[in-house]
Amino acid sequence: MQFEIPFSGHKNIRSLHKKTIEITKESNLTPSGDCIVGVSAYCGCSEISDEIKTKLKNPNSNVEFTIIIEDYSFKIKGKGHQDLLFSHPTDIVLRKSNYVCPRTLAVNCDKASDSIPRKIVKLLQDPKTKGIFRIKVT
Repeated sequence: MQFEIPFSGHKNIRSLHKKTIEITKESNLTPSGDCIVGVSAYCGCSEISDEIKTKLKNPNSNVEFTIIIEDYSFKIKGKGHQDLLFSHPTDIVLRKSNYVCPRTLAVNCDKASDSIPRKIVKLLQDPKTKGIFRIKVT
């Protein structure tokens, strides 16, 4: 099962956070949002398909996220969690930890935003860049 979310780049993307990766529907980004890798996303947690949400409520679910920018892609693997809420209207956060809040989409992820290759980050710093955030749950 797969779900894709289009998003855009922003001049303030730094991608330096060591524990999370985030995309947001918000179009504005300050330099302090160092986990954010995409803005103007098509949806937040609350708008992800019910099928994906149901699968991610199972702690045995494996999920693979792929950030696709032009000819580049970056994969993150994570897990579902029975306490996921999926209620945040604008944000989607992937976490290396097991922490759950309304913005959390997956936990125990193997990478954070500081792992994204700098070539991709450079592209993400251009507001004209269009990307895809792909979610694949097994």
